[in-house]
Amino acid sequence: QVQLVESGGGSVQSGGSLRLSCVVSGYKYNEYCVGWFRQAPEKEREGLPAQYLEREGVAAIDNAGRQTYADSVKGRFTISQDNGKRLIYLQMDSLKPEDTAMYYCASSSYTTGCRRPGLIDYWGKGVLVTVSS
Repeated sequence: QVQLVESGGGSVQSGGSLRLSCVVSGYKYNEYCVGWFRQAPEKEREGLPAQYLEREGVAAIDNAGRQTYADSVKGRFTISQDNGKRLIYLQMDSLKPEDTAMYYCASSSYTTGCRRPGLIDYWGKGVLVTVSS
């Protein structure tokens, strides 16, 4: 069974840095991508069934190690992998208050689809990142 477990969330002041980690387990072969998504706290509280479709895919790494980023984080966030993509990191620098969100690690067998929430197979439970001004 595939599982993704995030860690590293917390509170930081504007301009600061955080690193999120995601442990990925359960895949037998390297035929998947991993991405980081986020969703604003007020959207989380709405609790609508399809809320996950509004999550923003901020960064992803495919099975060939290629990285892609949303324009909103390009140049500030870096996704990386370790241990054969069983550890995925999201280094977040120059954080802004608008980066405040729940951050989710997610994976998909559609290996270039890890910034599209409708193509995700598995989600972690998420960690909260709060950036104060």
